[in-house]
Amino acid sequence: MSTPIGIAVIGAGYWGPNLVRNAQATPGLRLEYLCDLNEARAREVLGQYSTVQVSGDLDAVLADPRVQAVAIATPAATHVDIALAAIAAGKHVLVEKPLAATWADGAKVVQAAEDAGVVLMLDHTYCYTPAVSHLRELLRGGELGTLQYLDSVRINLGLVQSDVDVIWDLAPHDLSILDSVLPEGIHPVSVAARGSDPLDVGQVCVAHLSIELSNGAIAHVHVNWLSPTKIRTTIIGGSQRTVVWDDLNPAQRLAVYDRSVEANDPSTLGVDVRNQTRISYRIGDMVAPALPEREALRSMMAEFAAAITEGRPALTDGRSGLRVLALLEAASESLRGNGVAVPVARD
Repeated sequence: MSTPIGIAVIGAGYWGPNLVRNAQATPGLRLEYLCDLNEARAREVLGQYSTVQVSGDLDAVLADPRVQAVAIATPAATHVDIALAAIAAGKHVLVEKPLAATWADGAKVVQAAEDAGVVLMLDHTYCYTPAVSHLRELLRGGELGTLQYLDSVRINLGLVQSDVDVIWDLAPHDLSILDSVLPEGIHPVSVAARGSDPLDVGQVCVAHLSIELSNGAIAHVHVNWLSPTKIRTTIIGGSQRTVVWDDLNPAQRLAVYDRSVEANDPSTLGVDVRNQTRISYRIGDMVAPALPEREALRSMMAEFAAAITEGRPALTDGRSGLRVLALLEAASESLRGNGVAVPVARD
């Protein structure tokens, strides 16, 4: 059996305890440290009888040879500095979204990791759900036919934040899912975003993103902090089938409809019916695939360990984080331009 990879979790706040729990439950990892400036908080997270070390000194943690990897769960503004320090120390890095506050800073982290030969992975947790894994197979395997549209809704009564707007808070989930499931050869071309701040708090609280894809399809993302109801739904329409993902319905998360709308070839129609039958509708059965119920974060941690052990990029590697940052930056620029379509940077 291979020796488990020593890992330190950096940050004991909101997300850090989830990383601690899953690192401890992943056979390929061995949790060595929980590092936080608030050491009392870190000890509280670990519990009274834990043998995991607590430290408020990041440099000391990075200098410990038992630590081969770090998982960063600190405020977004600190991601770049901590990730660069860890990479400089030769550590593999898992970082909570977003990778950085700007595409340029994110590119520095990606380049540093590639130069150092270490794994850089984004904690795009939803990409590791069984539902998204199945969506990826359906789209990339051609079972839906040609991608025609994608509609995603992520709304709830959420915490209005002071440092980021609703796009940078919620949309990374949907944008990382989009990046994960798009078929090879299809990529975002431009983003048009509109938003509003009805509470006058200085941050956009409701936003709509329209993303033009390279095959002419449109992806639409709706995010909202102000909805009294919570909705997590994505609809992906193809030329052969349509799939609906309701993440809040554990009894039927995915429904695949053998239904489509098709354009007929006018040359095959008679003159008398040509104008009336340009479109045809196909109605078939609905299938709800049986999906395993497993924690996405556990799968994500297992992928981190596997990528390190096998010396390969992770599913949500640094480049995927850059692609999400490019979409977020284009959306922010579009907001400032009153919804004008902004091209998406490509690395």
